[in-house]
Amino acid sequence: MNLFNVYPLYNITPVKALNCKIIDKNGVEYLDLYGGHGVISIGHTHPEYVSKLKNQLDNIGFYSNAIQNPLQVELAEKLGKLSGLKDYSLFLCSSGAEANENALKLASFHNGKSRVIAFDNSFHGRTSAAVAATDNKKIVAPINAQQVVTFLPLNNIELVEAELKKGDVTCVIIEGIQGVGGLDEGTTEFFQALEKVCAKYDVVLILDEVQSGYGRSGKFFAHQHHNIKADIISLAKGMGNGFPIGGILISPKFTASYGLLGTTFGGSHLACAAGIAVLEVIDKEKLMANVNEVYTYFLKAIKAVPEVVKVKGKGLMLGAEFAFDVSELRKKLIIEKHIFTGNANNKNLLRILPPLTIKKTDIDTFIVALKETLAELK
Repeated sequence: MNLFNVYPLYNITPVKALNCKIIDKNGVEYLDLYGGHGVISIGHTHPEYVSKLKNQLDNIGFYSNAIQNPLQVELAEKLGKLSGLKDYSLFLCSSGAEANENALKLASFHNGKSRVIAFDNSFHGRTSAAVAATDNKKIVAPINAQQVVTFLPLNNIELVEAELKKGDVTCVIIEGIQGVGGLDEGTTEFFQALEKVCAKYDVVLILDEVQSGYGRSGKFFAHQHHNIKADIISLAKGMGNGFPIGGILISPKFTASYGLLGTTFGGSHLACAAGIAVLEVIDKEKLMANVNEVYTYFLKAIKAVPEVVKVKGKGLMLGAEFAFDVSELRKKLIIEKHIFTGNANNKNLLRILPPLTIKKTDIDTFIVALKETLAELK
């Protein structure tokens, strides 16, 4: 049997990883500035993370959600404390797409409406409001048999309110910082106005923090930069440091009932152990402080690269924008300089999503390699 070939692959086979470094089968060491789409939050094979997973495997890895799992309670308590959202509730699942599906479902159950508002270039998972958004088509696209999504431009609250006035909108879903779309983000003025109009028209405000959450922006959630509260927050990626886990944080305005939401693999013992380890390391090693320190250093260092026309994002969810397609630049960085970076729907954007443990010396290595590679491409 062959693999279904939907991803272009570099001829690199990793066999070992530690913190921000990856080693391939030939012994070549790479600097990881992408972290598997922002998944690696506390560094590859962090010793405390590995130890907790190994210890959990010695006991129980998985059983269904029909039994009590104290690790779910521990994870919820630690997450509430570190995020500052102790009064929210946690529903666990397995991925960001599943998190957003449950968020959309919960919103519809809450107010009995069906239409969803999302924003141009947004991405909310392969199985929900993804296809039309990533193709940047301003259309009404089906999510499922019951729900459709309307895409609007960012930072235009008048257009949003005009749609909400129609009375059929169940929720607005928005990324704290756009990921795949190219690191665009709403202004503080827009986010605060969005919170108000959603409350005014009984529309659920969903913050998709799947990629921008877990300290990556310098705050635990990116929308916290704007001093707003979401009704539902979806999360995944950095939540498990590579172990599949996702969830939604649910505000007190919602009431739980048996059978309201469901999942097969969500909240397993092993997934919870991974999630707890991540939170403990973020807290113990003060990684959000490191994010902000390295971010400031990166901004200063990138100014020495004249080809960079704009820096987008916050914290360690960054993009360096150029006046040209960065495909060849990214390829040369990987093959010749042994540095992993990412791309986006914006072909001119080089994405930087390293582990939150990255050091200033790693930024120095990247800047030197970037300057050399750009000179070679001239």
